Formats: sequence, structure tokens, C-alpha cells
Amino acid sequence: MTKQDYSWVFEHGHCKIGFSVSHFGISETEGQFRKFEGTISGGDDDFAGSEIEVIIDPKSVDTDVEQRDEHLKSADFFDIDLYPHIIFRSTGYRRVEGRTFALEGDLTMHGVTKPVALNVQYGGIVPKDPFGNTKAGFKVTGVINRKDWNMTWNNILDVGGLAVGNEVSIVANIELLKVQSPTLQPA
Repeated sequence: MTKQDYSWVFEHGHCKIGFSVSHFGISETEGQFRKFEGTISGGDDDFAGSEIEVIIDPKSVDTDVEQRDEHLKSADFFDIDLYPHIIFRSTGYRRVEGRTFALEGDLTMHGVTKPVALNVQYGGIVPKDPFGNTKAGFKVTGVINRKDWNMTWNNILDVGGLAVGNEVSIVANIELLKVQSPTLQPA
């Protein structure tokens, strides 16, 4: 007999994994990753206790400036030839209050794995969209220090500031699609 298990995958047309970082201490430069995969499995109806994995392709970084994107792909930052993936694996997901959750996990980037804490605003579930699919939505935010992942390149300005800030803000808008995956059970 086959038991139907459900998991959730990122619905690419409705997801964005973005970031911003201070530039010269006076403005923010934004970017995003165009290629990524994500799955969520297990947990309660509100996703508490779920296992979450996100794999990002750093080659897909896009800041709307090709020269900057190439620099981000270099050994000064993501070093895509040595580290072709950025991986997040959850270690905890719990309700804080209402639709606000705390997400903890291990972020592996640039050959370094460090724990991170992120904030999640759960948008809810649409049990049946116009195409018959079940969807769920989230907004994930947080701040990391890029130096924790050995990304230390910078230029010091004559006025004493840094060209690139160390703190990186993360904003991800995620829409999930519920999928069935048959699992064979022992007879």
C-alpha cells in the first residue's frame, strides 16, 4: 500500500531571495539570486517544527550591474568556482506570536557554516488556487555579517568609511506549492 506524504516546494514565479548592503555608508545596494530551490517537509499545519532546506546558486546573483555581479562571483566574495552553492538548513522553526515565527538554521556560504536566526511572517494558506493548487506564503527577514563567512574584501574611503557594509539584510518573499510524493510503506 502506498501512503501519500506531502511536502512543499518553492513556486519560482512567486519567490524572491534578495539582499541589501550599505554602500559608502550613505545608501543601500540591493540584489537578488535568480536560481534557487527550496523544500519544506514535516511540521504542523502552520509549519511549526518543519524541516526547511534552501539551496541558492550564487552564480545567479543579480544587482542590475554586470561588473558588480562579476566581482561578487569572484574570490573576493562568493568565490563561485570553489563554492558553487549557498545552503540553508533549518534547526528550528517556532511560533513567536500570531503569524510571526522564529527560524533558526545553519547557513553554509563561502566554505563556512554558521548558525543564523531569521524572522518569518506567515501569510497563510490558500487551499485551492484557480489551478487547483494549495499554496502558502511567507516573508523572511534577517541580518547577517558577511565577515562571519570570510567575505572581508573592502575599500576604506578617504573619509574613513567602508565602501561595502559588513551587515547584509536578507529579505525573501516565498510562495510554496504543496506537492504529493508517494512513499512506499513496508507490507
